[in-house]
Amino acid sequence: MSTSYRPLLGIILLVVSTWALSTQEASGKWVMQFSLPLFMVILVRYAVHVVLVLAITWPKMGASVFCSTNYVMQIIRGSTSLFAILTIFMALSYLPQAEATAIYFLAPLLVLCIAPWFLAEPSRWYRWLAAFIGFAGVMVIVRPGTGLHPIGVIYGLIAACVIAAQFLCTRKLASDNSMTTLLWTGLIGLAGGIVLVPFKWHEGVAVLSGFAPWQWLLLLNTGIFGTVGHLLQIKAYQHAPASLLAPFSYLQIIAAAVLGLVIWGQFPDTWAWFGIFIVCASGIVVTIVEWRNNQGVKKIVQSMIETK
Repeated sequence: MSTSYRPLLGIILLVVSTWALSTQEASGKWVMQFSLPLFMVILVRYAVHVVLVLAITWPKMGASVFCSTNYVMQIIRGSTSLFAILTIFMALSYLPQAEATAIYFLAPLLVLCIAPWFLAEPSRWYRWLAAFIGFAGVMVIVRPGTGLHPIGVIYGLIAACVIAAQFLCTRKLASDNSMTTLLWTGLIGLAGGIVLVPFKWHEGVAVLSGFAPWQWLLLLNTGIFGTVGHLLQIKAYQHAPASLLAPFSYLQIIAAAVLGLVIWGQFPDTWAWFGIFIVCASGIVVTIVEWRNNQGVKKIVQSMIETK
């Protein structure tokens, strides 16, 4: 795959991906309000995912798109991705979209904290400080008196932990083709949907039988925009380094806020925005610090090589 360095294109692709992923979540939240069971939403979302990824990859890669260097880790990562979608949609069923998104955006900070144990990376105090500050921001968002449902908050926090685990699994699969990982994510999610949907099959079919065409389109959007969002992320990271793109991923909270306002008339209050700012700032600042440290290490290594 192309890995040309075009940072502006990478940033644009990532920003567009945040809107696509937010649209996926808004579509899922909306369609569940018509009493469609979550398991049915999951089945359709991943079925569309698999079809789209195969349509894109099969002409060039053929059956090799299924080939992985670590099938066990692909299954684990796919399972965490499925669980993440389940918990995100459950959080969205209780919370406004912007607040739910801000809560599960603790995930990048959690990754930095637990990376030393799972990826043998050095433990750094400022990572823990950033995670603590980010969690404080979440506490501002969910403070008493906001009316946010506690069950939704719990689901949002669980989603953050599961997404962090998904990130770590993705790092473990760095040697695999990114499209292979994307396909296996869909396959595991589809398998999970097939296993789970019988529990709500009759209820789901009854609801779907009364769907208008626009409601079907809304349901299909969960798979279309979810897949497109992840594809755009892959393309973004092919054109720009993660250290540059990471801060822009927080724009997904803005996208979620806009969609929440347009669709449901929900918009975070001043204190909620202050909490969102704390979460975003802690993530952005620690990303900048990580980037500066990595640049320092590269200079030291380069000077050692030059002196030999």
